[in-house]
Amino acid sequence: MTGMPDIEQSYAGEVVRKGIHLCSLSIPLGYHYLEKSTTLSILLPVTAAFVLTDAARLFLPTVAALYHRFFGWLMRSHERDQAAPRLNGATYVLLSACFCIWIFPKTVAITAFAILIVSDTVAALVGRKYGKRPFLAKTLEGTSAFLVTAMVVVAVSPKVEALPAEYFIGFAGAIVGAVVEAVSTVIDDNLTIPLSIGGTMWLLYVIILPGVEVFSR
Repeated sequence: MTGMPDIEQSYAGEVVRKGIHLCSLSIPLGYHYLEKSTTLSILLPVTAAFVLTDAARLFLPTVAALYHRFFGWLMRSHERDQAAPRLNGATYVLLSACFCIWIFPKTVAITAFAILIVSDTVAALVGRKYGKRPFLAKTLEGTSAFLVTAMVVVAVSPKVEALPAEYFIGFAGAIVGAVVEAVSTVIDDNLTIPLSIGGTMWLLYVIILPGVEVFSR
């Protein structure tokens, strides 16, 4: 019984973190209506500011003290660990958004990044609350929640020509993303999830639908 308050506070913190995480859906939604150059012109300065602030936190004790005072309650334990410094999750989200938009075709980038935001959020909340059966480095319940919600994202995300094979490509990307999320421990999954999904989808477009102009959107 003595451990229950800490557990509840920890889960409440996770809910808040993931609520903020969901705000990042504004990136793929905005990109749907904006050009690639316009989207990057907005994202790159914001990302640079986050990277510089985060780097200052890692190397300047005064900045670290202020950062932890105001935002420490939102950070995971490994993000606060000064013995093994690493950027925080919000910075990785912005970096992955820039990479996805820069590298992948628009349809692929929107799908991959939307899966990161929606499915990673649901997987974390379900896994922390209901996860009991181990699966790779996570739980079967959390991974299942990731996969189901990722399939929903694929179903509603934009397509190049709305061909049935495009849904298969998206579902294949979702499966890869679920596995990558389940094994991610060292490299931040805010990077590995969308890049693995995007890479899988783009490769399958080339193999399965070589005649589709995937960069047309």
